[in-house]
Amino acid sequence: MADTKDEKTAAPKKKGKLLLLIGLPVLALAAGGGGAVYAMQAGWFNAAPHAEADDTPKLVPKSEEKRATLAGGGEGEGGEHGEAAPAAGEGGKPTPAGEGGDKYASSYYPLEKEFTSNLQGSVHFIQVGVAVSTPYDQRVLENIKTHEIAIRSQVLMALGETSEEEVFTAEGKRHIQDRLVKAINAVLKEKEGFGGVSNVYFTNFIVQ
Repeated sequence: MADTKDEKTAAPKKKGKLLLLIGLPVLALAAGGGGAVYAMQAGWFNAAPHAEADDTPKLVPKSEEKRATLAGGGEGEGGEHGEAAPAAGEGGKPTPAGEGGDKYASSYYPLEKEFTSNLQGSVHFIQVGVAVSTPYDQRVLENIKTHEIAIRSQVLMALGETSEEEVFTAEGKRHIQDRLVKAINAVLKEKEGFGGVSNVYFTNFIVQ
């Protein structure tokens, strides 16, 4: 008989605990849902993290290339804004833009003053004018202008590695161009973390 009484008195306690356990998740869900809404409204956290802005120079499509125009060409010549007309292909028909050419635009920048350097193992020296090109946006040219003193120093060092044999052949001059591209990009990467120079051109080349 004592066991029966204990079982009857214990039963309501279990039921009470069950109701209590069911009620706690409901309260927690309500409180959690309300808290989450409040936190979102207060800006405590965002649904998705913000991606870091990519500040590296971007390639410029050929369609956005700045074209040079002939003097005196107004409206009716080269378009409303003075843009040059497409070059004529076979049969006198205009060549479609971008066909048979570079995929990206080219921007040019001539370095101020010419460079003079002794040739390696020779009594001769060279005097060259240098211009660079890039398929990237104006930030590369701005970087070149900003660090032109450091670039000039590196170019002179690269020219000092030039041999007499290189300056008298087209292949040798191309080797010099490649060396100067690497030298200029090395400075830009060190200073800005990005090179971007695709080629070097000689605007003047004298051997004495």
